[in-house]
Amino acid sequence: MSHPPSPTSLASGPTPKDATSENPASRNPKSKGLKAGSIGIGPTVVLGLAAVAPAYSLAVTLGFVVLAVGASTPAAFLLGFVPILFTALAFRDLNKEMPDCGGVFVWITRVFGPTAGWFLGGWVPQVATFIASAALAQVATTYLLNFFGLAWIAAEPIAVAAIACGLVVLSAWIAARGIELSAWVQYALIGLQLVALGGFCVAAFTAMAMGSAAEGSEKPGPEWFNPFASGDISGLVSGVILCLFIYWGWDALIAVNEETTDRKGTPGKAVVITTVILLLFYVVTATAAVGYAGTASITNPETVSDVLSVLGPQATGDVFGQVIILAVGLSALAALMTVAVSTPRTWLSMGTYGALPKSTTKMHPKSGTPTFSITWWAIITMAITMGLTAISADFIGLAILSVGLMIAAYYATTALASVVYFAPLMRTSASALILKGILPGLGALLMIGAFAYSAVDMLSPEYAGLSWLGIGSVFWIGIGALVLGLLVTAILRTRLRRFFSGEAIPRGNITTRHQLPSILSNETPSNETEA
Repeated sequence: MSHPPSPTSLASGPTPKDATSENPASRNPKSKGLKAGSIGIGPTVVLGLAAVAPAYSLAVTLGFVVLAVGASTPAAFLLGFVPILFTALAFRDLNKEMPDCGGVFVWITRVFGPTAGWFLGGWVPQVATFIASAALAQVATTYLLNFFGLAWIAAEPIAVAAIACGLVVLSAWIAARGIELSAWVQYALIGLQLVALGGFCVAAFTAMAMGSAAEGSEKPGPEWFNPFASGDISGLVSGVILCLFIYWGWDALIAVNEETTDRKGTPGKAVVITTVILLLFYVVTATAAVGYAGTASITNPETVSDVLSVLGPQATGDVFGQVIILAVGLSALAALMTVAVSTPRTWLSMGTYGALPKSTTKMHPKSGTPTFSITWWAIITMAITMGLTAISADFIGLAILSVGLMIAAYYATTALASVVYFAPLMRTSASALILKGILPGLGALLMIGAFAYSAVDMLSPEYAGLSWLGIGSVFWIGIGALVLGLLVTAILRTRLRRFFSGEAIPRGNITTRHQLPSILSNETPSNETEA
């Protein structure tokens, strides 16, 4: 059996005359208007880190991981990182082939077709992001009010929602001013988070070494990093799933790929660097927290839902403890600001290929930002924030629990898209088989497993303490959002005919790589023959 053409020959070989003359999608589209070459690897990594909100994610999730696995919490973070890394490899390779600000939307459409692309690459991540945005705005508001001694306002849901909307407007304004300003703001915000987490870790380890740790402290040992040392497989799975989803958000940096100095290489490197940095901070912070306070103290009802705000002042003192509390609030705000950058760029891409109204492609001529989409992102986010608050002060919390299903769904699909796209290469070398096939494939399987386990867990009427018709309310929210997405996709098939016919982004894999320069916007002649 003959082998498929090599990537180099596919990229540099002549394009068949009929492919460019007969395929409407092969006509070079206009530039999207983004400012190419505006940011390098550093700002790109910072945007990825900010989107995850590491200080906030640790503060509100660490206690529940400890509740599930006890002292094996560092091991749970290590194990939860495995599918994240495998999925990140898929993002890296697909971005190198198709460096478009639409990211997963473009990749899934290219491999699995427009219906899958719009639903799993468009609707699913966008709904997850909007729910998360409402939660982030609310959390940032609450923490900042408490930091400034205005706890009485933080206890009023309507006031919190109103201030949260103000933070949404601020985030949109910064995003509209340009990618450079957004990056520099994120430098400051992520720097504070890393200083706060680092300061806590130093103080906690120092206290353990000097014998002045909190009552109930535990000495770290090798078994803490052994995933199976606890012997509780069910608890380990629950802990790993919690860890899995606090890594979520790093893929937001893909949305700025067209504005980086090397749009094919920089974002992929940034994805891997970002996830590794998160792993280091999560594992070290988890070890410091469990060692300093012990599992019993962390799982105390007064601590479990906000570990850093309770343990931070104990380990570092009141002054630096307040810095930690401020960092948690600004962590949520930083993530909100990153969403204001990434989501409108996804819409820009979708509008470019006819998957959204053409108005989403309107750009500011000087700042090079999709101001129309940014404005609508702010309006929709504020509407969701006020709407969920009106339903119930606790409804946003329930909605955010359902986001895990959506994350697992589009991460798994992206990893599978990478496997299918690069499948012809896997018979040419062992490295291609491992890096482009086996590892992303395992990542997809683990994400599918996480989806199934989470869905079954959410079915229980005891899940989150609320149910309807004997089924957990969180399940209804998560599955309901997915079903609604299928209905919306079916309706749009009749209205966005150019996109859903496959004309805008025709299906293909590595063997049809010669089509990519003419399909993707912003490609320059020098890119067209790049290996």
